[in-house]
Amino acid sequence: MTSERPTVGFIGLGIMGLPMTANLLKAGFPVVAWNRSSGRIDEAVALGAVAGATPADVAARADVTIVCVTASADVEAVVLGEHGAIEGVRSGSVLIDMSSISPDVTRDIAAQLKAKGVEMIDAPVSGGQWGAINGTLSIMAGGDAAVLERVRPVLEAMGQKITHCGPVGAGQTVKLCNQIVVCVNALAMSEGLVFCQKSGVDPAVMLEAIGGGAAGSWQLNTLGPKIVARDFAPGFKVSLQQKDLRIALEAAETIGVPLAGVSLVHQLYSVVEQREGGDLGTQALVRALEILTGVEVGVPEA
Repeated sequence: MTSERPTVGFIGLGIMGLPMTANLLKAGFPVVAWNRSSGRIDEAVALGAVAGATPADVAARADVTIVCVTASADVEAVVLGEHGAIEGVRSGSVLIDMSSISPDVTRDIAAQLKAKGVEMIDAPVSGGQWGAINGTLSIMAGGDAAVLERVRPVLEAMGQKITHCGPVGAGQTVKLCNQIVVCVNALAMSEGLVFCQKSGVDPAVMLEAIGGGAAGSWQLNTLGPKIVARDFAPGFKVSLQQKDLRIALEAAETIGVPLAGVSLVHQLYSVVEQREGGDLGTQALVRALEILTGVEVGVPEA
């Protein structure tokens, strides 16, 4: 650590937050960390972080406070709730929310922080657990451009591509666009794999054949082989994807935009959640189609 580096507070040490904290520490940032379950705090301390007593305590000791929790209500709780970050933030500091939540909730929180002299950047990410571990996340940032430049070195410790998307809330809007494209892409991949399997062609060969052409994508080239190998371990959980899709559908209804593909994927993921739980990786979308067709990708039919 160097004295030139601002102290970073990190609130939320889950599947994404803990490796992101590790990367901040590797980059030389002093980190004060807090999580609802103390075991994760102990893991962060073992990596070199200092334990915070509450979100307010973390914010009081930090120049830049990062929040990375699950949903809109969770962000409201750790920022605006009892012993929340807003009780400890210092005027002139910056709060970065790297959760994926409602753009409207983001703007409301930003307004309350602004009243205390604190700037907010909404900076949701794409890249899943692998990106968090490797420091290669794609970060979609909303907020004042000058404030983003102030905290860019902090974000660069965790992400490979940082895009300024517009004012506060724009980062969350772009993240919803990301989830819209990802989930419909996942459906196309799943349909292609099930069709291939049912047609009697080796799906692994199919993936190799089309992966380098116009159909190629991160979903196809990364998650397609996992499906063939029957590997449904989460890089990003079905339950979290469903949370994001609900936000997208609610936002779309508000502005009068039909999201037919998202609606279908949301329903198919509901089947997966009900039958096999929400802790599987998002590649488990294929399971809904497999249930409908009676075939399993990568498993020879008897």
